[in-house]
Amino acid sequence: MFPDESRTTFARSDDHRRIAYAEYGDPDGIPVVFFHGTPGSRLSGRLLHPAAAERGVRVLAVDRPGYGRSPPWDDRSFLDAGAFLAPVLDDVGVRDAHLVAFSGGSPHALAAAIAAPDRVAGVDVIAGATPPAVSEETPRTQRLLGTLAARTPIALRGLLRGQAWLAARLDPSVVVSQYTADGGADVIPDAVAEGVRADFLEAFARSRRGAVAEFAMLAADWGIPVSEIGTDVRLRHGEADTNVPIGDVRRFVSRIPTASLRVLEGDDHLGSLLSSAPDVFADVAARSSRDPDAEDHDGSDARRR
Repeated sequence: MFPDESRTTFARSDDHRRIAYAEYGDPDGIPVVFFHGTPGSRLSGRLLHPAAAERGVRVLAVDRPGYGRSPPWDDRSFLDAGAFLAPVLDDVGVRDAHLVAFSGGSPHALAAAIAAPDRVAGVDVIAGATPPAVSEETPRTQRLLGTLAARTPIALRGLLRGQAWLAARLDPSVVVSQYTADGGADVIPDAVAEGVRADFLEAFARSRRGAVAEFAMLAADWGIPVSEIGTDVRLRHGEADTNVPIGDVRRFVSRIPTASLRVLEGDDHLGSLLSSAPDVFADVAARSSRDPDAEDHDGSDARRR
C-alpha cells in the first residue's frame, strides 16, 4: 500500500543551504509540495502516496530545516519558507506548485504564499495549526512544548531524544496516539501506524533543533500577514481534532480573505489527513485541468513538469 522507501534528493538554496526532499505519487503528475507536521519529515509523504498516484499528483515531500536530512537553520522565521520552497521547485524544473500542509506545516505554506506568490498555485491546509492570537483552546501539551522551546531549548532537545528512543522500541500505536483522539489509534491500519512512527523517528534522526525551533515559533507571534494572501486557501479540519480544536480554526479562517473551511465530521487530527488526501488531490487535479496556463499551444503540459 505504501512505498517502503523513496529516494532522497538534495536541493541547494542560493546561500548554499541543503534541503532534502523525497517524491511520492505519480512521477509525471501535477507537482504538489507537502509541508509535514511539527515534528515530521519527508517520510510523511508515504501516507499520501496511494491517493496521489491514483489522481496523477507528484508529491514533493520536503524536510524542513533541522528535520530528517536537512541541516538546522536556527534563526529562521515562517516567512523564510520561500527560501526552501524555491530551490526544490528549481531542482525538479517546475515554475510553481500547489502546496499541501498538515498540522504544524500550515504556517510555512501560508507564509510561502506571501513570500513567493509566483511559485504558489494554491494552498490546501489539513488539520492546520493556529496562531496564538486566535487560539483560545490550545491543548496543555502544546502550551508546555512552546514554553520549553522558548525558555529551556536544550532540555526540550533532551526530552525529544528520549521520546524518539522510546518510540523506536515501543508499539507504533504509542506514536499514533499523539495524533488521534481517545481510541483513535486502535482503528489506524498497521501499515499507516508504522509509517507514522517511521516519520517521527526520521524527524529526530540527526537533530532535534528543527522541532524545538518550530515549537517556539508556533507559540509566538507568527508574523504572517495572512490578510495579504492572494491565492486560494482551502482548509479541511476534523470536528473531533483534539490537537487543534475546531473553534480556533474557525476564528483563524475568518482572518484570511481567500480562505474557505470544510469541517470533517468525526475526524481527529491524523484521521483528517488520511480521509481528506484523496479529495485534496482530486481538487488539485481538477483545478489544474481548468488552468489555461497549464498547457502550451499544442496541448502538452509545459508548465507543470
